[in-house]
Amino acid sequence: MKLQPRVKSTGLFDVRYADFLKTVSHLRGQLHRYCARMTGSAMDGEDIMQDALFEAYCKVDQLQDSRALQGWLFRIAHNRCIDFLRNRKARERAEANYAQEKIILPVEPTGFGAGRAIERLVIHLPPKERACVLLKDVFDYSLDEIAELVGSTVGGVKSALNRGRTKLAFLPASPAVPPAAVAPDPQLARLLDRYVDLFNRRDWDGVRALASADARLRVSDCFNGLLVDSPYFAEFERAQAPWRIDIGEVEGEAVLIVLFKRHDGWIPTYPVRVHVRDGLIDAITDYYACPWLFSAADNVRINGRPIFDSTEKGS
Repeated sequence: MKLQPRVKSTGLFDVRYADFLKTVSHLRGQLHRYCARMTGSAMDGEDIMQDALFEAYCKVDQLQDSRALQGWLFRIAHNRCIDFLRNRKARERAEANYAQEKIILPVEPTGFGAGRAIERLVIHLPPKERACVLLKDVFDYSLDEIAELVGSTVGGVKSALNRGRTKLAFLPASPAVPPAAVAPDPQLARLLDRYVDLFNRRDWDGVRALASADARLRVSDCFNGLLVDSPYFAEFERAQAPWRIDIGEVEGEAVLIVLFKRHDGWIPTYPVRVHVRDGLIDAITDYYACPWLFSAADNVRINGRPIFDSTEKGS
């Protein structure tokens, strides 16, 4: 791998970064799956994966053996997940459930069900146990590989696996109940209603007026910087495809959902995260290049209705 990056963390990403993303495209589904289960959020997992991929791009000259690419990317993503969890109250809540439990050495996890069930249950585990169970029982890494990825020893990994598997054995063998949704923010709700109305009427000046002068924009694989420096709304102005947006939820969080019209109706395609401060948009995160996000999320709704039924989501 001989890419020599021109490192630029803001604005439009250069073509060399696009080339790098192509070289790792076969790993992105797994990376997102891991980050989403570590953080308990499909969108947070995507944000962390984006950060991890850009960090890897900036350090690509440090990778001596391209055969080690997958483990190297997972290690960067894992470290980003741990940093995220260190500052997250949800981690404290999850760990508190098990802080006082007596640990009993477990048998192998034959009774836990398939990997998909384990994925949704690991949110109840502390970060190291969560990582070890995911990497071993879902991604099938060896103990040596896991030790290198999480910065531990084989003995430490075995111990974490024992603790994690024991805790999971006492949980119901069904998908974890997602965390309770944060109470709706009336200010955000009003602004999203206004955004949808203006956007679907193609009133671009009106949409732009909803954002603060220093609002940030992040578009997956493409842009990270000030909204005013981006071609974001101009791209929508030029677009001829039949699309619209609506208000929805991803795992309890209010978002905008972009829909495209096909012969069989309007199809939800990807979410857009909007953050509001002092009555104005101060950040937008657009996930247009993330087709795996909806399938990874535990609960996606538009106007209160699930966009998938149980057969579409799978077990």
